Amino acid sequence: MHSSLNRAQAVFGFFTTVALVVAGLAALSVLLFPTDAATASVQLKNVQVSKGRPHYYSTKREEYAQIRFDLDADLSPLYNWNTKQLFVYVYASYSSSDNPNTQLRDSEAVIWDAIIPASPSPYSWDTLKEKVTTLLPASLTSSSSSSGKRTPKRSTKAGASSKNKNKKAESQTPGVLRLRGQKAKYQISDITGRLAERQNVTLSVGWNVQPWVGALWWSPGSGAIPRTEGQVVRSEAFEFPALKGKKVEGKESTQ
Repeated sequence: MHSSLNRAQAVFGFFTTVALVVAGLAALSVLLFPTDAATASVQLKNVQVSKGRPHYYSTKREEYAQIRFDLDADLSPLYNWNTKQLFVYVYASYSSSDNPNTQLRDSEAVIWDAIIPASPSPYSWDTLKEKVTTLLPASLTSSSSSSGKRTPKRSTKAGASSKNKNKKAESQTPGVLRLRGQKAKYQISDITGRLAERQNVTLSVGWNVQPWVGALWWSPGSGAIPRTEGQVVRSEAFEFPALKGKKVEGKESTQ
């Protein structure tokens, strides 16, 4: 006869084996969802090069670029039942030297990013908890709420506005972005301290699909594996203006 400890070990081993097989099937199931329908486009709005301390921890004055851009993206095909969230970022590629005759690899710098979570699952804990509380009698829900911490009363207008905000948030499709004149979160600087009049600058859109189970999927052209289908999204080439703070707008920035 096996002891209780042996039986517990056998049950735990069987459970871990089943969990591993289910996780493997869940990770492979994302191959059934095509990702080539995802579209994105980014265009320069304006750019300005200034000289100073780009960060509060900077120890010296240097040239840095401030960029605004327009972004249109429909990344909803990247979401499936195994998607937890999507990390979207915009990065700038520019020449690593102010000398156009120097053959160096282009530098890349992320200027903006965002995390877009997937829609709540109908089987998530919060959704199930909300369904259960709606089925309970009003006396039980009122007693449980009164036993907890008291919340300050809000006006009906505030409640109505919060409901409208929730409806708007629910109506938005995750992965659909429409940004106009978006200011970059991060400024661009160079190790040389000089950035003005750099040529062949482009803006690109990248993403990283973060699943509940499985590998991370990267955007095309990122160099990481595995990658989603599609093409690299780049803007028209432009150049950083001179250090006089002159702005380059729209198509006028293309040289």
